[in-house]
Amino acid sequence: MLTTPIFAQAKIYVSSEQAQQILFPNTVLSKSPTIIADDLQEKMRTASSIRHPFQGDRIWRSSDGGWLVIDEVVGKHEMITYAVALNAKGSVLGIEVLEYVESYGYEVAELQWRKQFVGKTVNDPIKLNQDIQNIGGATLSCKHLTDGVKRVTILYDLALKNAPAKLR
Repeated sequence: MLTTPIFAQAKIYVSSEQAQQILFPNTVLSKSPTIIADDLQEKMRTASSIRHPFQGDRIWRSSDGGWLVIDEVVGKHEMITYAVALNAKGSVLGIEVLEYVESYGYEVAELQWRKQFVGKTVNDPIKLNQDIQNIGGATLSCKHLTDGVKRVTILYDLALKNAPAKLR
């Protein structure tokens, strides 16, 4: 009996620069790396159930006080790289999937699914099958990406919303 192996191929949807232009058109963004102390990591982990540590080096601040955060979560086996844009009050403006490696579940990159996050804040559940709909055949990718967006809203609430503006 022969079996055909399934090969995951990385699909780059957009670069981080393209995500910035899509999510913050005609807006100046400044790199704003943030140190994520152990206590903040733990709070983010508890609220979002994501065990993979958050990397604070991929955060930008917009000239109008918004934020762009690039993060990674595990899909089923491989990492999903995505960007979340937040306005100055912490509401999700949009998300973009930058890179998706899994063989299944790539539907999370479709606009119709991603639009569910727009307007969400830390005060919303941001939970799969509560306020975010699942996609059949992409359950783990949907869950982990949803948890990742929740994690970013928690990061905003605990660390970014009161961050002083940098002098230009």
